[in-house]
Amino acid sequence: MSRFAGKVVVVTGGGTGIGAATAQRFAAEGAIVTITGRRRDKLEQVASAADGDVRVAEVDVTDRDAVEQLVADVVSACGGLDVLVNNAGTGAPGDVLHTSDEDWNRVLRTNVDGVFHGCRAAMPHLISSGGCIVNVSSVSGLGGDWDNVAYNAAKGAVVNLTRALAMDHAADGVRVNAVAPSFTFTEMTQGMVGNDEVMARFTDRIPMGRGAQPEEVAAVIAFLASPDAGFVTGVNLPVDGGLSASNGQPRMT
Repeated sequence: MSRFAGKVVVVTGGGTGIGAATAQRFAAEGAIVTITGRRRDKLEQVASAADGDVRVAEVDVTDRDAVEQLVADVVSACGGLDVLVNNAGTGAPGDVLHTSDEDWNRVLRTNVDGVFHGCRAAMPHLISSGGCIVNVSSVSGLGGDWDNVAYNAAKGAVVNLTRALAMDHAADGVRVNAVAPSFTFTEMTQGMVGNDEVMARFTDRIPMGRGAQPEEVAAVIAFLASPDAGFVTGVNLPVDGGLSASNGQPRMT
């Protein structure tokens, strides 16, 4: 497929997991992709393994000026911007009594401020190109988790920010959507994978009986960014193996 031939794409948090898989998917479909992150070695590994044009920019999304410079550099080098994927994120477990100010601020700055910085910097160029934004939220933004207040608050903000941006800029020709993955095999979840009890709880709650591979989430991001989703905006699309189909009650048979 070459749905994105010649299109210019930026993927934040592109050094691992969903971001890396997304960059590789867009590049394989013909896009000129720039990936960002704070670890150049990880970014370079993704770029070297990609089947297509993937470029690297070492950028911290919490730094507004750096994000604005990134967008300006991409537009200057590539002639415009068509797709922004806001994927950079982080977490910190804890309830409200056991979440430090430092962890709260770090999670909110990365997951919310980072998305805001990217959207604001990219929007004028996306208006010019008739482009789109895909944010990476989480099922944790659609419903609550135990002991995860900072991450839940941040991803919930991304969910409603996606809706607000979609409403504000639909008339400008810019679509804004989000994906909401459940458990995905990424660097963030490595610590859970070796815990048989935790994994059994996940597989029991997910009707498809497993977690997602990053490439499965990337495929949905690519769909939302493609002309195939040309009349789709303001959607927070679960990529969760059926998790959100449940009413929350336990399996009784």
